[in-house]
Amino acid sequence: MAELNGILCIDKPQDFTSFDVVAKMRGIAKTKKIGHAGTLDPMATGVLPLFFGRATKACDLLPRQDKAYRASFRLGQTTDTQDCTGTLLETRPVKAGKKEVEEALAAFRGEIQQIPPMYSAIKMDGKRLYELARQGIQVERKPRPVTIHQLELTGAEESSHTYTIEVHCSKGTYIRSLVADIGEALGCGAVMTALRRTMAAGFTLESCITLEQAQELAGEGDLEQQLLPVERGFESLPKVFLSAGQTRLFRNGVRLDLDRISCPISEGQTAVYGPESQFLGLASPTEGQLKLVKLFALEV
Repeated sequence: MAELNGILCIDKPQDFTSFDVVAKMRGIAKTKKIGHAGTLDPMATGVLPLFFGRATKACDLLPRQDKAYRASFRLGQTTDTQDCTGTLLETRPVKAGKKEVEEALAAFRGEIQQIPPMYSAIKMDGKRLYELARQGIQVERKPRPVTIHQLELTGAEESSHTYTIEVHCSKGTYIRSLVADIGEALGCGAVMTALRRTMAAGFTLESCITLEQAQELAGEGDLEQQLLPVERGFESLPKVFLSAGQTRLFRNGVRLDLDRISCPISEGQTAVYGPESQFLGLASPTEGQLKLVKLFALEV
């Protein structure tokens, strides 16, 4: 089988880790070179972009790092993991209803400070926090700035103290911690009961297929047709189009004179295209020249 190159968005099933999905897809696609963008907890479902072949070089370069989630939570409880899979720490009376929950959300919109949960993959002194948490060790974590672009209450079951929110946030935001902080603001605590990622790296649920569908497509020899081109991950960037001669120079790492290129930006990154709009890679304007950042195309 020829090497697969491109992006495949999987709707991650519950109780799978992100690595479980990658391992499963390696077997389905019969390839080892797969990466993913944005780890999801086992209890979470939703958008998990997978990168195959040369597209794996894009994982750390994607310009869109914001994400969107649908989360449900229950008031009146706290757990050690901040979700319903953890050990129950406390049960408190709930006096808040839909109106109070909606009012509490206002304080969490915009840039906020968030303390990462102990059950997270953040490293401290060479060890991941969840490894320490499993040993019963608690360490002090410094608050970090995150941005909540949008936060809306979309569901309320007051009788069971269960609510649903839609969140659009910056990279590094922990929805479990957001829920826990909302619960503390209401004076009763809260645990997340469900989490579904609806957008990551600019990809949405509409772009996703299930692992079962991927298995079926692979069995029919049609999996490659399902892959999205790597440039889909860079659609939000400005574009530069090069001639055939400029393309040859660019592919060899030669810096190109901006005065001879119609470059839409003077700083940051741009997506570079060659003849017939073929995606070549990424570049950055530096001191009047277009400098190669990453090359994706092997042939032109």
